[in-house]
Amino acid sequence: MYGKRKVVVIMPAYNAARTIVKTYLEVMATGIVDEVIIVDDDSSDETVKIAAGLPHIKLVKHLCNLGYGANQKTCYRQALQAGADIVIMVHPDYQYTPKLIPAIVAMIGSGEYHCVLASRILGGRALVGGMPWWKYLANRFLTFSENILLGTKLSEFHTGYRAFSAALLRQLPLHRNSDDFIFDNQILAQIHNLGYVIAEVTCPTKYFAEASSINFRRSLKYGLGCILTGLRFRLHHWGWWSSWLFCNEK
Repeated sequence: MYGKRKVVVIMPAYNAARTIVKTYLEVMATGIVDEVIIVDDDSSDETVKIAAGLPHIKLVKHLCNLGYGANQKTCYRQALQAGADIVIMVHPDYQYTPKLIPAIVAMIGSGEYHCVLASRILGGRALVGGMPWWKYLANRFLTFSENILLGTKLSEFHTGYRAFSAALLRQLPLHRNSDDFIFDNQILAQIHNLGYVIAEVTCPTKYFAEASSINFRRSLKYGLGCILTGLRFRLHHWGWWSSWLFCNEK
């Protein structure tokens, strides 16, 4: 709880059996989280069995693998149904430290920001933390391109550690977004489209065998999707093409 605001952490899980307990314990050690919601996207390991043994969590299991974006849609829907005021997404692969949760919650709770990203780039230690050089270069190129297309000045768009106010989430047409990884990019473009300022905090990162990662082919697909999202946004705002991603709900 932050003041009178309910704080909910969501974990979109997929084959996270080796790291989910460590992530959960560090989340709860912050002393500020009221509820943890874990959504498993049909893992093939023991993620569900291990998560089911954790106290004070809500576990939701997809009956088939729906994709990372679809997992997030379920996460946010469950969080809002649980009465969350502040929602923080933490990947259960322990690539991002949950220790930053109090700082991120305070930024949302202040009322100054409705979206906060934990950036691996701001501190300048992404490569030291083990980010592969090709991913770093791709991150920088895509972020540069997206900042131009969207008119933003973010240090990165691709972190999976992010927080939202419930008020903002209710305004977003999340059902229109992809069920794949490009969901992460589309939601940020939609937030910017609504005129909200996206805040950032620096975050250390860890890359190791158990940390989730997508292969080169899917990374290429994701990169092209990011550029397409930026182009859709720009054409929509120039009035040259009305994109369903950014149209107001009827």
